[in-house]
This record gives sequence, structure tokens and C-alpha cells, in this order.
Amino acid sequence: MAHLHHFSAGWLSPVLAYVMACIGSALGLRCTVRALTAEGRSRRNWLVTASVAIGSGIWTMHFIAMLGFGVAGSAIRYDVPLTLLSLVVAMAVVGAGVFTVGYGRSRWRSLLLGGLGTGLGVGAMHYLGMAALRLHGSIGYEMPLVVLSLVIAVGAATAALWAAVVVRGTAGAVVASLVMGAAVCSMHYTGMAAVRIELDPRRTVLDGATAMEFVFPLAVLLGSFLFLASAFVALSPTAREAAESAEATAAALLDDAAASAG
Repeated sequence: MAHLHHFSAGWLSPVLAYVMACIGSALGLRCTVRALTAEGRSRRNWLVTASVAIGSGIWTMHFIAMLGFGVAGSAIRYDVPLTLLSLVVAMAVVGAGVFTVGYGRSRWRSLLLGGLGTGLGVGAMHYLGMAALRLHGSIGYEMPLVVLSLVIAVGAATAALWAAVVVRGTAGAVVASLVMGAAVCSMHYTGMAAVRIELDPRRTVLDGATAMEFVFPLAVLLGSFLFLASAFVALSPTAREAAESAEATAAALLDDAAASAG
């Protein structure tokens, strides 16, 4: 059995992974809150943004953490199509969970179904991303730890969606995103603890791209999107602020009209 290194880059990769998980969670939760107070196309757009934010945040967390993953005695490559597919799956399945909450009639039923779908989406992204690894050996898993990682993912997703529906205020949102980030990272490292690799003595040429050739540039791109989107959401008015602004504008116009008539 091969010796695995989960922190070969020191604490930089897990800390940065946690930060990205928190940013993606915070942005996704805020977009979900905005969606619940919106109607029509606006609600759909906010939910799509939430799906992309949470999905890409979790994906970025996973692969930044993987930058610190190493296997003694083998190089590591990444299958590009499978890696991209893991990103698409994360966004799509998380999106199904978020839309369930956004359009569900029963709050608690929607939270349970949405949390289940979102959590399984996180798990699917993780293990599909692991399937994209190319190394000199075979990858196996300890099933009890795999099941535990999925339980953590579902629990974290359900708690995060509950926070999006119930928690109000900036402080509550920050705490919810920090907890969600910690839970997502816990799921990742629990899943990684389940990994068992048997090395193959043959040293054939590995297909795929290195982490620095493909994973790192894509993670930087997604990270930049999350930062910019977070700034946009923070600066854009809420539904209540927009309504108050419209009322203030209407009142000002009426005052101007009355003054002109007088």
C-alpha cells in the first residue's frame, strides 16, 4: 500500500481550500436568500447564481486541497474531461437542491430534499474528481469512511440551506458560511482518509495534465469569479431596499409635482 501525503504543501492548501469553501458558501447562501424574496425571472437568476457559486466553491476547495495531495512513488496527473465533468456535476446537482428549496411549497420537506440532493452533489463531485486521478497504481476506498463522508456532506448541505431560509442578518450569514466551509472541508478530508492506493511497479507514461498545468489555472479563474460575484451581490440592493428606493423616488416626484402645481 502506498504512503499518501495530504499536506505536502504545508498548511497553505487546506487553509486556502477552507477560505474558498467559505466564500462559495457565503455567496450561494446570500443568493438563495435573495431568491426567496424575489419573483419570476429574478428568482430563477438568483437560484442559478447560487448553484454556480456553491458548486464552483466546493469544486475549487476540493482541487486546491488536492494540490497538497501526493503519493510516494508515483506522479499524479488529471484526466481533463473527467475533471471538468466533476465541476458540471457539482453545479447541476447542487442546483437541483437549491431550486427545490427556492420553489418548494413545504419548507421542511424542501429543505430535506434539497439538502439530500445538494449533499449527494458534493459527494458526487468529490468522488468523480478522484476518478479523474491518473497515477501508477489503483485507487480503492474504505466504505465506512465513504459513507461517513456522504453523511457529512448531506448534513452540511441541509444545515446550510436551513440557514439560508431562517438566518437573517450579516453576522448570522457569516457564521453559517464558516460552518458550511468547515463541514465541506471535513467531508473532503474524511473522503481522502478513505483512500487506499496499491502501486503498480510498472512505470507507464501517465495520460492527463499536471495540477499546475490545468487544475491550478482553473481554480484561480473560478476563485476570481467568486470574489467578483461576491462583490456584486454585496453591492446590489435587496428587494426591500429596492422597494424603499422606489417609494422614496415616487414620493419625491409627487412632492415636485405638488410644488409645481402650487
